[in-house]
Amino acid sequence: MTDIGKYEKQALSEARRFVQSAGRKSSLFQRSSKQIQTKINQKIPNQVHQLVTDSIRSMIEVSLTSSHYILPVDTTGLVTLEDREEAVKFRLKQYKRTAMIEGAGTGAGGILLGAADFPMLLSIKMKFLFDVGQLYGFEVKKHEERVFLLHVFLLAFSSDRKREEVLHTLVNWQEEKNWSQQVDWRTLQQEYRDTIDLAKLLQLVPGFGALVGAFANGRFLDKLGETAINMYRLRLLT
Repeated sequence: MTDIGKYEKQALSEARRFVQSAGRKSSLFQRSSKQIQTKINQKIPNQVHQLVTDSIRSMIEVSLTSSHYILPVDTTGLVTLEDREEAVKFRLKQYKRTAMIEGAGTGAGGILLGAADFPMLLSIKMKFLFDVGQLYGFEVKKHEERVFLLHVFLLAFSSDRKREEVLHTLVNWQEEKNWSQQVDWRTLQQEYRDTIDLAKLLQLVPGFGALVGAFANGRFLDKLGETAINMYRLRLLT
């Protein structure tokens, strides 16, 4: 867009601040928590780790090859960017509420139900992303758009090193998209697991897990929503 209004200028300014923030290193606490995660990981049953890996691999395959996550979205009347973003934020509230209820329920059940939260939360996140893509006016059945959404997902849940690489790809999507059609599910699952491990593994603690599950799932949806909104803003306004 070359001629943008007040709302669009504000949105673009916020998106650029988001890019600057995303390009910074994580806090000292976040970096040091990696050591804690490693110790906790060693005490988690192998079948739980395998469930996470299999869930993410399945999520990527389904995202790229089927319409499982693509639900009909009514975009009637969504003309301006402000219209679209009001619809996106309303949809985020709906998905966040669902994720928090689901996280509290599985968290209250201890390690088995807590582990089951991984694939359920992944499904909620991906359905939300595909809804967002449609609300912004993109044809999410196209392979290119599916790959874009997976990069948005990876940007939201990745380490400093990988986040810098993915951020560069998304900011320069028109130039980079032809080189980014393949998604490394092993890298994605490792980045995702490392990012959410500490909060989600606490969810496996009986009794305490319900509170952690609801809070963590809500926070993860907020982070994904913020990332998606700002990446689509950049794509539409620059």
